Amino acid sequence: MASRVGQKIQMTSIDELLGVPSTEGTSDIDVMMIFPFKNHPFKVLDDEKMDELVDSIKMNGVLTPVIVRPDGDRYEMISGHRRLHAAKRAGLRKIPAIVKEMQDDDAIIFMVDSNLQREEILPSEKAFSYKMKLDAMKRQGARKDLTSSLVGTKLRSDEELAQKAGESKNSIHRYIRLTELIPELLDLVDDKDLPLYTAVEMSYFAREIQKWFYEYCNENRIPKWNEVAAIRNGFKQGELTQQKLIDVLNGNMEAPSDPKKLTFTERKLNKYFPAYMSLKEREDIIISLLEKWKLEQEQ
Repeated sequence: MASRVGQKIQMTSIDELLGVPSTEGTSDIDVMMIFPFKNHPFKVLDDEKMDELVDSIKMNGVLTPVIVRPDGDRYEMISGHRRLHAAKRAGLRKIPAIVKEMQDDDAIIFMVDSNLQREEILPSEKAFSYKMKLDAMKRQGARKDLTSSLVGTKLRSDEELAQKAGESKNSIHRYIRLTELIPELLDLVDDKDLPLYTAVEMSYFAREIQKWFYEYCNENRIPKWNEVAAIRNGFKQGELTQQKLIDVLNGNMEAPSDPKKLTFTERKLNKYFPAYMSLKEREDIIISLLEKWKLEQEQ
């Protein structure tokens, strides 16, 4: 039905988009009755921005209610960990809160989405929040579609997450790989000392070997991606020692070449190429397709 002339158009608020009730249902809750969300991946730091938030709360109070869900006699924080911390520092005994009943996976997704709206997100925060949300989405998908595959007309969970996060699917998986890093290496990524691609390559090593990489980073320099990849591809499990790793990175020895070979029989290739095409022409086409594929993986 067309709107009447002069009729006001109501815009959808951010809270409505996120499914948050209006502030009319706000309650003042004792700050000591709220506990953090389990495995909350976002850091609450006492930095300059936190100091500014504390000063703002002292002057104006908490303007945006936090979101919590009931848990017995207490409440679990869903959105507002920084506001709660700042309110405690400002000396507040109570904080305005909206209480929402939520299932575990719904709470995880809501918690991640609300925190990802922040301007500055550390790589480690993205890594663990993407992993938590993807796992929750997969569980939800399994419950909603127990008999059919999640691949097909429906988006896969990682594709759906990528769309909502504004990242490529490959980027999502690269960030999630960071959750396999030891904390010391992850801190280097957050500090922008260790590049993302190099960190992802290091994540495939056992934790003991990751410690060797961290010691090398501290005592020498940050290795390049291709150096780490050469070590990963060149040594079988159990063959790599700390001294060999140091020797390769210092240029005193070369990592063994990857012994694995990939071969195509002429019969297989004939299914895709005309008989008159030379081996060189076929090779050029294969390489060009692989280059295109590689660019797509890096997006």
